[in-house]
Amino acid sequence: MGDDLHPVLKSIIPLVEGIASTFGKNCEVVLHDVRYPQSSIIAIFNGHVTGRAVGGPMSEYGLADLRRGQFEKHRVNYSKRTKEGKLLKSTSLFIKDENEKLIGYLCINYDISELTIAKNIINDLISITEIADFPGGNVESFGSTVNEILGSIVDKTMESIGKPVAFISKDEKVKIVQLLDEKGVFLIKGAVDYVAKVLCVSRYTVYNYLDEIRVNG
Repeated sequence: MGDDLHPVLKSIIPLVEGIASTFGKNCEVVLHDVRYPQSSIIAIFNGHVTGRAVGGPMSEYGLADLRRGQFEKHRVNYSKRTKEGKLLKSTSLFIKDENEKLIGYLCINYDISELTIAKNIINDLISITEIADFPGGNVESFGSTVNEILGSIVDKTMESIGKPVAFISKDEKVKIVQLLDEKGVFLIKGAVDYVAKVLCVSRYTVYNYLDEIRVNG
């Protein structure tokens, strides 16, 4: 069979080895000669993935494709399982001669079993729970000083209104003070004076807003 191997298939054998070496031991790359379905494998690297070797037969999918005779569209990134339970990410490329006649398959079977386990572990590690009852949701302010934290919280709250302070109505200012109160800003010493300055009102106005909020709340 080696003597009559099509030159196109022969030229692809180094590519088979190159792909397998590049992607490592979990990447099986197989080259089939479709003339001999019962012993179609003419080159294989990392054959331990599926337990096959040179001279082995065509796979179930390969036989079905050969029977259908439809080779216009390559099979790319589909999943298969081995009898041992390995999960494979597979690609089958149809190789044709200069007359567009099918002469072979180039198949890649990547064992993603370990990666799937790792993916599940990573997904578990990075899973988060939204804090539905916390003002501001999951956006938290961090700072090295209390003034940095205060400034960050106030800035983000002002940004949520979406207007320059000169265009903010009295009701909107009350809403801002309410949001800041819910975020615990006024537990910080000096926060009333800071907020009053940002809102361009007096500290007594901020206290009045707080009284109004707490009475209505």
